[in-house]
Amino acid sequence: MEYQAKELFAKHDVPVTLGVVAETPEEAAAGASSLGGAVVVKAQVKAGGRGKAGGVKLAKDSDEARQHAEAILGMQIKGLTVNRVLIAPAATIEEEYYFSFLLDRSNRTYLCIASIAGGVEIEEVAKTDPDAVKQIPIDAGTGVDEAKAREIVDTAGFPAVLTDQAVDLVQKLWNVFVQEDATLVEVNPLARLEGDVLEALDGKVSLDDNAEFRHEDHLTYEDKAAADPLEAKAKAKGLNYVKLDGEVGIIGNGAGLVMSTLDVVAYAGERYSGVKPANFLDIGGGASAQVMADGLDVILGDEQVRSVFVNVFGGITSCDAVASGIVGALELLGDEASKPLVVRLDGNNVEEGRRILSEANHPLVTLAETMDGAADRAAELAVK
Repeated sequence: MEYQAKELFAKHDVPVTLGVVAETPEEAAAGASSLGGAVVVKAQVKAGGRGKAGGVKLAKDSDEARQHAEAILGMQIKGLTVNRVLIAPAATIEEEYYFSFLLDRSNRTYLCIASIAGGVEIEEVAKTDPDAVKQIPIDAGTGVDEAKAREIVDTAGFPAVLTDQAVDLVQKLWNVFVQEDATLVEVNPLARLEGDVLEALDGKVSLDDNAEFRHEDHLTYEDKAAADPLEAKAKAKGLNYVKLDGEVGIIGNGAGLVMSTLDVVAYAGERYSGVKPANFLDIGGGASAQVMADGLDVILGDEQVRSVFVNVFGGITSCDAVASGIVGALELLGDEASKPLVVRLDGNNVEEGRRILSEANHPLVTLAETMDGAADRAAELAVK
């Protein structure tokens, strides 16, 4: 969230004003009083367009800050509930700029995007005047030293009076990007304030989950209240799960196979009242009874799910181990397993895997030989 991004900025000496975070109108009023003068009451959610949604309001005093907080707290912005607001001192802005570092996945490099032609309206600027939005590739080996920072500032066209400040700020934002293992560091707007002072008035940071082991403090940035309960449950079990809006639960081993399964189920679902996949769930290389039980427990906890498609290609984990895991999982879950499962196994030791499932003869399990056939059957069961 913005206030958390600003905390990270401050940690690396990026010029920023932290403000006061409030979760009640009374806290908002107290925060405004402590800051003195006019303040801005800003909704704290992980979404853009807060101002246009009515989530950013100027208050001349603490009473008005309280009123704005009452209106903003609890409101929905792009499906997210506002549980806290940031009370920040009002600033006299002379110009607004845009600046970011990001991971450019398509070109397998880092990228800087900068523009002096806009801040909060940068998307519109990119459409109407794309040349005003500069894109500068960053070599991962050399990064951003003073010379590269100066190149970025010159390319973007920052006013000469701000050059030295901008060069210093660019290097500090690069430190945030690298040292915090971020995939995005964005300042929008980067403001030229009264007196030719540069300040990050807003911030957006995306952190790489794969680097969590290096940053225990990053756990404090997680908004557990806003997390989907099923996704939170899956994360606690160590599962790679993403909830979707559909009726067919999906379990597979390997992200590529699961993505393909989503497509096949969506295609099959067109023949059955538009049935769709209910989730992404990759159990990886392990398909023990406990892992399978954990996966089924999460999926079956989704009230929208009407059937489950287990699609496994045996490689390192053989199909007989997967089949034993499914049988064991159903035993572990007992009566909690109440929705039909369509199982497609292929690959290493597939015949033995199918034999195990056939002999178990569980009433909820249907064996399918092909991926398309299994998807079709799972979609059909979801509408029965």
